Amino acid sequence: MPYPLSDHFNGTRFFNPEPTIRSQEGRRGGMWTFLTARLRRDQSVWATWPKHVENTLYSPPEGDFTLTWIGHSTFLIRFPGLNVLTDPVFSERCSPVGFAGPRRVRAPGIALADLPRIDIILLSHNHYDHMDIDALRALHRHSPGARIVTMLGNAAYLAKKRIPGAIDLDWWQETTVHGAHITGTPARHFSARTLWDRNETLWGGLYLNYKGHRIFFAGDTGYTKYFAEIRRRLGAPTLAMLPIGAYEPRWMMGPVHLNPADAVQAMLDLHAVRAVGMHFGTFQLTAEPIDAPLHDLRAAMRAADQELERFFTLDAGESAPLRLEAPALV
Repeated sequence: MPYPLSDHFNGTRFFNPEPTIRSQEGRRGGMWTFLTARLRRDQSVWATWPKHVENTLYSPPEGDFTLTWIGHSTFLIRFPGLNVLTDPVFSERCSPVGFAGPRRVRAPGIALADLPRIDIILLSHNHYDHMDIDALRALHRHSPGARIVTMLGNAAYLAKKRIPGAIDLDWWQETTVHGAHITGTPARHFSARTLWDRNETLWGGLYLNYKGHRIFFAGDTGYTKYFAEIRRRLGAPTLAMLPIGAYEPRWMMGPVHLNPADAVQAMLDLHAVRAVGMHFGTFQLTAEPIDAPLHDLRAAMRAADQELERFFTLDAGESAPLRLEAPALV
């Protein structure tokens, strides 16, 4: 691996500078506790999406800067002249096989074939619920000029899968694509596609600056000191896209997945003007009910004495306007 030694790469594997050690409960229980937690997931609370979703922003006027949630961590960001897609997952399952593994509970908010031309794909890491090879191949055919910007090691992997031309970044490394300035940012997570390749590629967030719009896409992460450093180095984002789901049980998920309270603190650390929730309501990956992230997010915002509309969620296929004029809330 031709990567320089760093505070997160030891010459063989990437690692988290912050510990991701599980709680004492998890260490005592080991694999049995892990399997028990998986088996105890109540699938009945994931059978259907709640009939009413309390969203705070609605479809914007035609031609405005827009953000559309497609599902899980997949968003379409539309600027005049530039279309950006994040962690595109359109397959029925997020799994190495098509007949098993977590299955989506609702269709993508926009079908892949109905997408506009895509210019940039932000790809945070290689987990199956974020890196969908079939979707990336289809997008390569759909939008041949699209450039994938991802983290170290993923470009070579994608090339082997007949998806050429990706740009991979180390933490704090920068590139400019189609006029957008993009910086790779640290995250507290891990990578793996198989049982044998854990942490051979890097994970992270991606910070996009396009004509004054500062969009921070966190990817997948636990709570980390780096949120404050991202704000110090790159500025407070206009919009922070933060995961709010797949967080129970905390002994297992806490080190690598935000819960809604963590996500609210991340928003505050970033001094984000607005935040939007993602990584929920699409695949049952963990134990919490399908609508728990929505309830827990509202509770966390009230506990932090924040206006609910500052950290909003969208329904699948719903759009929200992106605006520059709102003052930073700190």
